[in-house]
Parts: sequence; structure tokens; C-alpha cells
Amino acid sequence: MPTRKSGMKHVRADKKKRDRNMQRKSALRTVLRQTESAIADGEMEQAQELYRQAASHLDRAAGKGVIKKGMANRKKSRLAHDMNKITAA
Repeated sequence: MPTRKSGMKHVRADKKKRDRNMQRKSALRTVLRQTESAIADGEMEQAQELYRQAASHLDRAAGKGVIKKGMANRKKSRLAHDMNKITAA
């Protein structure tokens, strides 16, 4: 019985997708960690710039299906809430 080669293309494509998604998630986590650190240190200007980057990464990841839309919105909301706290203080 001949072997099916068509399934192998999906395996290769899935590996590429997995690698790309892992890179996106890693970059996202890095920006989130930097933003949270800037907020904790009270560096408002840096925190605002990093928040813009984090929001962009979150929206892009949600659009690509790496994370769910609700998770992206929840994380943006929590970051904004923390930034508003240090602004008011």
C-alpha cells in the first residue's frame, strides 16, 4: 500500500504556525512584563509608551488567533487600570 504524502504538508505547516505563534506569545509576554515593571516603578512616560506597544501586541495576537479576544481586552483593561492608579497618586 503506498504511503500518503499529503498529510506531511500539514505537519510542516503546523510546525511553522506553532513556531510563529510561540514567537508572538513570547514577544507579547516580554512587552507585558516590561509594562508592568514600568508601572510598578512609577515611570509614567515609559509606561505609557510600553502600554501602547502592549495594546498593539495584544490586538495583533488576538487577531491572529494566538490568544482569545476577551483575554486581550482583559489584559489591556487591567494595565490601563494600573496606569490610572499611578497617575492619580
